Amino acid sequence: MPTYIAFLRAINVTGRFLKMHELAAAFHALGHADARTYINSGNVIFSAAARSAAGLEASLEEQLEPHLGFRSEAFVRTAAQVQAIAARGADLRHRAGESGEINVCFLQAPLSAEQAGALSSLKTEVDDFELHEREVYWICLTRQSDSKFSNATLERKLKLRSTLRRVSMLQGLASEL
Repeated sequence: MPTYIAFLRAINVTGRFLKMHELAAAFHALGHADARTYINSGNVIFSAAARSAAGLEASLEEQLEPHLGFRSEAFVRTAAQVQAIAARGADLRHRAGESGEINVCFLQAPLSAEQAGALSSLKTEVDDFELHEREVYWICLTRQSDSKFSNATLERKLKLRSTLRRVSMLQGLASEL
């Protein structure tokens, strides 16, 4: 069975606190006996016979809600995709400079032409973006606390849900796969 990684939105932020062993137990209850979490922010590594990430995303969102007590959007990628995303982020690192950071905003579907245009309008002197398939790479040229950009800004502007992860975390996760 293929290995997948679910990046769950809004876990351990905004009052939605969950111990990672409880999250792994919820995946176990759904039949993913090998599920394990990676750091304390809603990243779950698991195996599934499913061949469609979109199908997995929808079923995880629906089936996890009773276990979690709230709805959390799921962004599912294969192990190979996560490794490629981490590598792409590392390749972009030079653009952020010493004090900057690269983050990845995970999407459930590629952006429409209209959404891609809206993304371009978010660029500033400290925030740049690169779109690749179902990921937006946020290249922050300064400390993130000095930027006005946030995942909430992206969601409002593009009228969609996403979840954000640092490339440095993704590199650690990729090395575990």
